[in-house]
Amino acid sequence: MDMFKEAQAHILVIGDLMIDHYLWGSCERISPEAPVQVVDIDRETTVLGGAGNVINNLKALGSRVSVAGVIGDDENGEELIKMLNEIDVVSDDLIIQKNRKTSKKSRVIAVSQQILRYDKESKNDIEQKSVEKILKRVANSVENYDVIILSDYGKGVLTDALCQGIISLANSKNVKVLVDPKGSDFSKYRGAYLLTPNKKEAILATGIDIKDANSLKEALLKLKNECELDISLITLSEDGIALYDSEVKTFPTVAKEVFDVTGAGDTVIASIAFALSVGKNIEDVAKFANLAAGVVVGKIGSATVTIDEIEEYEASLHKSTSDAHIKNFKDINAVVSRCRANGKKIVFTNGCFDILHVGHVKYLQIAKSFGDILIVGLNSDASVSRLKGPTRPVNIAEDRAYLLAALEAVDFVVPFSEDTPYELIKMLHPDVLVKGGDYEGKEVVGTEFAGKLKLVDFVDGKSTTKTIEKIQGQKC
Repeated sequence: MDMFKEAQAHILVIGDLMIDHYLWGSCERISPEAPVQVVDIDRETTVLGGAGNVINNLKALGSRVSVAGVIGDDENGEELIKMLNEIDVVSDDLIIQKNRKTSKKSRVIAVSQQILRYDKESKNDIEQKSVEKILKRVANSVENYDVIILSDYGKGVLTDALCQGIISLANSKNVKVLVDPKGSDFSKYRGAYLLTPNKKEAILATGIDIKDANSLKEALLKLKNECELDISLITLSEDGIALYDSEVKTFPTVAKEVFDVTGAGDTVIASIAFALSVGKNIEDVAKFANLAAGVVVGKIGSATVTIDEIEEYEASLHKSTSDAHIKNFKDINAVVSRCRANGKKIVFTNGCFDILHVGHVKYLQIAKSFGDILIVGLNSDASVSRLKGPTRPVNIAEDRAYLLAALEAVDFVVPFSEDTPYELIKMLHPDVLVKGGDYEGKEVVGTEFAGKLKLVDFVDGKSTTKTIEKIQGQKC
């Protein structure tokens, strides 16, 4: 994930921007005027919606974002520009059109239940003059972007003329255009690099009932040929992502728990755009998008996902390399903060783990059972030598860390150079501190910073020392 963290992507989003407005309150009575509930409003919140949710996802991934589109000359338009400025999105290419209403969707929610939604917006196509203004501005800046996203919510911004104009400009400069489509006619997106329809949208657009591998391939091919796409792609909800470049490839979902799919499509297209912008091939792009979607559907409401969250999620699935599980002090502190914010219980143990054996593995499996995230502090080579003698360690710290990180029970490994993990425990404040049963009645370093101490007995006859003696041919 280091490549993603260091990325300097610049992505342009064009589409239907809107404000999602929430009125939160309680309901304890029925109106005497009419048989309707009376909601006492406690607070109001606003977030970017529509194409704005794509922008939020791109910003969360660390991308630089610019936006183009059309809003109204009204208070909602002013509010929307302010919201974009607050997250450092370049909005110079937003066109203000007279007599057009900026989209704002207001939801009244009482006791976690949506009671009512009312919308204020224009849904007719934008004026041709607005199309021409956008195209003129994008023509002057198209080479600055790594990828362009067209986010179509069917509110009239992405007209046929605008879509074809943007795709033509981008293709002339070898800039990829990705489209989150709307409706049953995808012809206005002809020439884009790829579209991201879900299964239902693809069925509607192609007229093909996708029910097996053959019909899926038929739909992918029809989209690719009729829309002249470089890559044909369909998102399949719990079945992941399917794509066709020279052949059909499917990438199964990696979601562990699904709480809410709201905004998952915006996360998918944002993560695809971001991965493409850093030079990933289409297979790696699809895998990255699946991971991002797996994180976001585990959240409530329209949500975003960060690179760190994707990395931690991939680690939890044990689909990442051991390197991704080895952290320094700074990184593990940030990881623990995020995990704790998500209600995870942190378990810590430490040791030399010189020659990994079954006793170590069983000990770590028991330690992991005490919580959600197991962090293993690992003594450095110098510290092992001071503790065990000049002939130790047998295996260098890098090898020991890699082997530990490959274990299913271990979430993260943190090497430390001191003789004890006191400073590491002090920084992490684990919920559970685990040590070997031989510490019964002894003082355990760092207990004052831990929620509780758990002692775990070792497997009899299993130790690194005994393993070394056996190798050397001595009596065990």
